[in-house]
Amino acid sequence: MSSTSRRYRRTACTGLALALPLAALAACGGGGGTDASAEGGSGKGTISVWAHQSQKSEDAAVQAAVKSFNSSQSDIKVELKLIPSNDYTKTITATSASELPDVMEFDGPTMANFVYNKKLAPIDDYVSAKTMANATDASKSQGEIGGKHYGLGMYDSGLGIYGNKKLLDAAGVKYPTSLSDGWTAEQFTDALKTLKAKDSDGKTLDIQENNGLATEWGAYGFAPVVWSAGGSLLKDGKAEGALDTPAAVSALKTVQSWKTYVDPNTDGNAFAKGRVALSWVGHWMYPTYSKALGDDLVVLPLPDFGNGPKTGQGSWAWGIGADTKNAKAAGAFMDYLLNDTNVTAMTTANGAPPATRTALAASPLYKQSGPLQLFADQLAKPCGDSDITKSCVAVTRPVTAGYPTITAKFSEALNSVYGGADPKSALSKAARAIDQDFSDNAGYEIP
Repeated sequence: MSSTSRRYRRTACTGLALALPLAALAACGGGGGTDASAEGGSGKGTISVWAHQSQKSEDAAVQAAVKSFNSSQSDIKVELKLIPSNDYTKTITATSASELPDVMEFDGPTMANFVYNKKLAPIDDYVSAKTMANATDASKSQGEIGGKHYGLGMYDSGLGIYGNKKLLDAAGVKYPTSLSDGWTAEQFTDALKTLKAKDSDGKTLDIQENNGLATEWGAYGFAPVVWSAGGSLLKDGKAEGALDTPAAVSALKTVQSWKTYVDPNTDGNAFAKGRVALSWVGHWMYPTYSKALGDDLVVLPLPDFGNGPKTGQGSWAWGIGADTKNAKAAGAFMDYLLNDTNVTAMTTANGAPPATRTALAASPLYKQSGPLQLFADQLAKPCGDSDITKSCVAVTRPVTAGYPTITAKFSEALNSVYGGADPKSALSKAARAIDQDFSDNAGYEIP
């Protein structure tokens, strides 16, 4: 999740300013109705492409892919427009479908909203079977609604716990080495207690509190706690009975108990400077942490609250504008963009796990025995957004146009619990608010 890697009335019509990775998004514009279907066109001519402007290395990778595509053939010319990341989602939201480009990038959780408002068309008829087959199952899960695919990503994301081996060993803490021997929530709590006894200020854990828990970081970073407890943010279109189960309440009460061990991380360097032994964060911190700790850096799964360890997944993806008149050309460009050369260039630039099978298998970081193999192992066991069993690990955030409400209400609940509120009351309040919003918007149904 690229944006995550850079710190990524009751209805959603008010819009929601969400940090990391979801920007302002409104579910307005009279969604629903007949599914948008792009025109195939001739497969030749000029097509427009929008992408979010981010770190220079990512921008350069996209620009190089466009330049290479234009040079590789003479039938199609791509005109690329980079839009600043902070304005990107708001720009798509405010632009009518007829004025959107032939191909556009979008942050994964926004996809359903754009489909709902008829701004994205299914891509299945326009990207090649080879491209679709090479996409990882986790990437396809993020991009699918009702059996149709609306997006595919160049890269994915994942969560874990980074550990300082030197500090763990000094405290005598035994830590997991793979998904199969991960800590239970109780064992994780015990590890924090043991580490505290050896720590001068008693602060042994970083949870990126500096990014704020009442943001998309709160939802992305800690929804896995609910999933691992056997709950869900949304189940069969309802939050009540899914988000506020006794097991989910108990799990957040456990998270609440960790506050005494957490370094506020106001300078963003709690783990890199060795103030804490453990950091609950995602793949995007590996370059910084690896540089700071070297061989003392270890990568661990999130703790198991009873339904198996879980992680979030999903990131920026590419799709075809619903009003394009040249979807064949758009699909040809997406095929090129998602080849090994371009995916590898992009993931080398941003450090994210490749979202294609071949590039992932060849990645120095994520391949078998690579330093970030854990993240690849997690993505190899996708849950989708609804069938969250004990055996799967990587969970897609709810694929619904109502996601802005879900993430806002859950992250608000998490933040209040972390601040001392009763977990049962906070989760029940969030669940009721989510269900009311879905009721007000006819369930955000996409035909």
